[in-house]
Amino acid sequence: MSQYDIIKQPVISEKAYAGMERGVYSFWVDPKATKPEIKAAIQNVFGVTVVGISTMNVPGKRKRVGKFVGYRADRKKAIVRLA
Repeated sequence: MSQYDIIKQPVISEKAYAGMERGVYSFWVDPKATKPEIKAAIQNVFGVTVVGISTMNVPGKRKRVGKFVGYRADRKKAIVRLA
């Protein structure tokens, strides 16, 4: 798995933007990625030093369009603390 396959996209929310002021960044990552893989990918892609990583599995939400009911995909979020 490539380092660009591990990091999907940054998390865009008010809480994520508030963390950026403290050197904490949030990313959506591949659900199969481990903490060491995520750490290596962040350090190689952005050229920074990672101090710690917290990960969480986010279950997909139930969504409805008219009478049809479906679910969003499950995702994994990584919260990265930089030096």
